[in-house]
Amino acid sequence: MSAELTTLELDAFFKSFLEIDAFSNDNSLNGIQVDNDGSAIRKIAFSVDAAMETFEQAAAMNAGMLFVHHGLFWGAPQRITGNLRARIKFLLDHNICLYAVHLPLDQHPQFGNNAVLAQLLGLENIVPFGDYKGRKIGYKGTFPKPVTIDEAVKKISFTDRPPAGVFPFGRKECLSAAIVSGGASANAREAIEEGADLFITGESSHSIYHECLEGKLNMIAGGHYNTEVWGLQALMRHCIAERIDSEFIDIPTGL
Repeated sequence: MSAELTTLELDAFFKSFLEIDAFSNDNSLNGIQVDNDGSAIRKIAFSVDAAMETFEQAAAMNAGMLFVHHGLFWGAPQRITGNLRARIKFLLDHNICLYAVHLPLDQHPQFGNNAVLAQLLGLENIVPFGDYKGRKIGYKGTFPKPVTIDEAVKKISFTDRPPAGVFPFGRKECLSAAIVSGGASANAREAIEEGADLFITGESSHSIYHECLEGKLNMIAGGHYNTEVWGLQALMRHCIAERIDSEFIDIPTGL
């Protein structure tokens, strides 16, 4: 029998292992963003983005909570108009709680996007990497045997979707890799400084192209979306193991 939990109970559950209140450098409003009416939740939908298409699919599967990586609120007050008003109204009308976790999910050593990517790559000697406002949110490590950039792409491709960009500027066989998912192309400089052979992130950037070329750093821009499904899916599996009915909503942006 699946568990039935209130939003406050689920909030306490997630906060028991995700450092939701510890990331003062995160402009996401982590945790409950839109609450329900207090009813027990029988199912959680997991998805990358808080968007109307996601909300509609969550409602169709009778999810009482939608857990996302990219929520609705980012560091500043917003007028409840236009798309934002329509989204919030839909959640309230369908009694769906919106729960968002941004950097705490990127960084988590077990359920985080970057930790799971490191596992998919088969990295060893894994240590924190990727400074963001004084806190490391990614990971780096070494390969047990040399890996080509094409082999690395295959290891981290989500449902065989191609990466946004592949930049083979370094050695043909990589001995080490550094990872920061999402929009973290600037951390390529840090990867060069720390001697990594391969840097993996979500989005590429024109400003970093020549840095990677001159620094002889291989880089994979796997796609912002595609590099940030992994933590949600790992967390979903953990919820299922805890008898919390859960399902993933896949809405790729191609970016």
